[in-house]
Amino acid sequence: MEIDEAYSQYLVRINVNQGYSKKTVESYKEDLKQYFNYLKSIGIEMVEDIKSDNVRDFINNQSEVKSSSSVVRMMASIRSFHKDMSFMYDYLDPTINITVHKNVQSLPVYCTVDEIDMLMSSFNDDDPVQFLDHAILETIYGCGLRVSEVTSLTLNRLDLSNKTLRVLGKGDKERIVPIPNGTLIVLYKWVNEDRNIFLHQKTNLLFINKLGKKITSKHVEVLLQRKCVELNFKKHITPHKLRHSYATHMLQSGADLRSIQEILGHSNIQTTEIYTHVQNKHLFDSYQRFHPGNLDGDLHLEALRNKKKRDDD
Repeated sequence: MEIDEAYSQYLVRINVNQGYSKKTVESYKEDLKQYFNYLKSIGIEMVEDIKSDNVRDFINNQSEVKSSSSVVRMMASIRSFHKDMSFMYDYLDPTINITVHKNVQSLPVYCTVDEIDMLMSSFNDDDPVQFLDHAILETIYGCGLRVSEVTSLTLNRLDLSNKTLRVLGKGDKERIVPIPNGTLIVLYKWVNEDRNIFLHQKTNLLFINKLGKKITSKHVEVLLQRKCVELNFKKHITPHKLRHSYATHMLQSGADLRSIQEILGHSNIQTTEIYTHVQNKHLFDSYQRFHPGNLDGDLHLEALRNKKKRDDD
């Protein structure tokens, strides 16, 4: 079977029968496009002609330009396709004996408190369009939400009196998230003032744009890209890194790991434990920078290195 035809059939099946989320389907589609373009570039047009070595070569090439987590996800996409082909048409699965390991988990990138303050104070809150963007970012950071959770929030899930949000997270699991006072002030103004300016037709969505439509995740991503340039941030800040910032700052302020897990909506405590590694690294870096013994030791080590270099010369 030709690759293009097999790909079309596979997409129909995963959209209808497999119960994959829309985001997963989009990821699989993008990964498989790259995979199939590679196969065609080496002259392979038929599914049954794909060999294990072809898959390995493609994955090795991707490993040179992508992170290990991206390569693992890409391998999952390829494996899903070939498993489907094997089940439907009894083709040999070239991925059976291929294993791709994820490297040691990298620590999440997060903003400092000063960077968050700079970001949030960069908006003109007298401009309803800018205040909308401010309110969205404030809610992501202030409540530790995923961007998809923020853009889907509805008015009936916001309780300003009790300072809570009822958030519908992954797997349609609901959790109660406390709203800090700073975020509460922003949300109160948005709900009672600026939102009404954009309200052209009845909707229960909390955040709407100036056309009265739902805010997209892409809008938030582009907003942060623009702000990084405007504020001359060296970090590439994304909506999810604001969530990382929330968790890291909570831990640094003394919050316990279980509470952070509940608020973030992590089903597994191990997912939340990555922030303890961030905290440990922060403490280690502070020790290395500020401990008097290290400062004196650096000078002594430098003197020893210079002496060894003179002796070697």
